[in-house]
Amino acid sequence: MQSLVVLTKLCIVNDEREVQRLITRAPMRTVRATDLAHIYAYPGPQLAILERRGVVLRLAYGFYCAVPAEFVGGTWRPTIEAATAAVATAMYGDRVPVLTGLTAARVHRAMPRAIGVGYVAVPTQRRPLRLAGRDGEIRFVMRAVGALDAVAVATDLGQALATTPEQTVLDLARLDPRGEDLDAREAIDALWPLCDPSRLDEIAGRQRMKATYARVAAGR
Repeated sequence: MQSLVVLTKLCIVNDEREVQRLITRAPMRTVRATDLAHIYAYPGPQLAILERRGVVLRLAYGFYCAVPAEFVGGTWRPTIEAATAAVATAMYGDRVPVLTGLTAARVHRAMPRAIGVGYVAVPTQRRPLRLAGRDGEIRFVMRAVGALDAVAVATDLGQALATTPEQTVLDLARLDPRGEDLDAREAIDALWPLCDPSRLDEIAGRQRMKATYARVAAGR
């Protein structure tokens, strides 16, 4: 009986180590609970145990990331931009989702104020998803992600894609044609010096945003 108890404990420990390795090696160190169904019959409760130990963190319902080793057991939490990219990556795969809009402006350091929403372009329509442990949500924007002008950016959970300054300016301007959104206006103003006019013109032509580009350029 004692040997059976010891064997059971060893199996549990080995499973936990395997789960931690899987999450750490996953794109953006994030998985869906359902991705672990081959290890646990009921992944949720087991992940909750690991979360209490401080080795994983629930980002949203059904999504968990590995806590960096130096922060295990502490109060570490990724930025909303990193969490947005990580959850979307767990849904769609590595380098598929693209941070967009004000979230892209944030990762380009064009907007100093934190916002409670993460915007990410994905290939299919999805409803907003509440983030866990914070007052915020992810909003999915259906786009032809492969056609977006995007660049790799660093986040707390690894590299992700975000729209370039040029794409971000055009996207924000198209969504706010009257310039009534203060955050969008400030982000455009901060991003404009980073933009290449020839690239702006190329993107605007390819994505049918010539009028948007002309309007933004006229205001400079």
